[in-house]
Amino acid sequence: MNPPQVQPLYCEPKINPERLWDSLQEMSRIGATDLGGVRRLALTNEDKRGRDLFVDWCQAAGCTISIDQMGNIFARREGADSSAPAVMTGSHLDSQPTGGRFDGTYGVLAGLEVIRTLNDYRYVTHAPLEVAVWTNEEGTRFPPAMIASGVFAGVFDLTYGLSRTDRDGLTLAQELRRIGYAGPREVGGRRVRAYIEAHIEQGPILEAERRTIGIVSGAQGQRWYEISLTGQEAHAGPTPMTYRRDALVGAARIVQQVNRIGQSYLPGACATVGVLEVYPGSRNTIPGRVFLTVDLRHPEEETLAKMDLELRDCVDEIANASGLTISLEQIWHSPAIRFDPTCMRVISNAAARLGLTRMSIVSGAGHDACYLSRVAPTGMIFIPCERGISHNEAESIRAEDAAAGGQVLLMALLELAERG
Repeated sequence: MNPPQVQPLYCEPKINPERLWDSLQEMSRIGATDLGGVRRLALTNEDKRGRDLFVDWCQAAGCTISIDQMGNIFARREGADSSAPAVMTGSHLDSQPTGGRFDGTYGVLAGLEVIRTLNDYRYVTHAPLEVAVWTNEEGTRFPPAMIASGVFAGVFDLTYGLSRTDRDGLTLAQELRRIGYAGPREVGGRRVRAYIEAHIEQGPILEAERRTIGIVSGAQGQRWYEISLTGQEAHAGPTPMTYRRDALVGAARIVQQVNRIGQSYLPGACATVGVLEVYPGSRNTIPGRVFLTVDLRHPEEETLAKMDLELRDCVDEIANASGLTISLEQIWHSPAIRFDPTCMRVISNAAARLGLTRMSIVSGAGHDACYLSRVAPTGMIFIPCERGISHNEAESIRAEDAAAGGQVLLMALLELAERG
């Protein structure tokens, strides 16, 4: 069988904005919440439905589907040279518990729209194109975040990735098998020509600066911690204040210190307590145990290391002063990264050709692209989200911005796929 022949493009290929927007709306109905967001936690039944829909759409577009042992999905559109390393794009379909409709999903479906557009023009790229759906990017159900792209990039080994558990003790491997996405393909270990991920900004900068396209230069470093405090449960009435070992009071002091650390390293620093669980949870019992999580971020690794030391010192001081037993474990560290200059230039040139307003921007969030940058030249395209709101059911974007980002993605992928 003869290989496919590259067809000349007599005009600039244009994505179909209405098709892209309609696909985003249809996907958002899976796991839809009453407040307009989505709840598609990784490897739940809702996540399976979203994956199934994506696979159906990709097969209808003529793609071949492969699934690796971490459940990552790869939809491949062959090129004229099937032996060439693929140019990849994609993102994730899992969400926060009260997530938005576009976080992750936009990057996946913008990649699918590129495939559909090239089909419309009957154009065959030199290198193959692949659209990836990465498993458990959010890390909400199976900490840490970006676990499957991390295994793909060799940051974590497969055993570690598959052994991650949720709060009910279910492992990632068990849930992959349950929903039918425990694939046979080896994770990673292959060449990737380039990876470009389109995403909503998840912050207010592009909207405030009135820019349509963010050319992402890199991403903040992140450290995630789990902290457990143990005091003594006691009756809220007969126990005098001076005799108490209240784990929640100690936790409150840690929360205050986390906020102070974030404020101390501005601009750029972020410090968050996102989970606080109090035991036994009775209104007339002094809390004996508290579990909380801490998320520290900064674009400079040296500064992030200083924030880490301050957190540890504060926790030690609170433990010594309160008589509580406090354990602190760092469960994840994603160093600050810089994206590939060539990929950034390709994205910038595409935006310039389209006459779109643009700016360089550092991502405050982690993305699968951060790990892909370890194994392939990588870039990211940001589009604005309204009022900078994300990880929230009110998350929203404009259809015209979605179309602009999709067109930039198409042009960038085409240029990378045609390079010798």
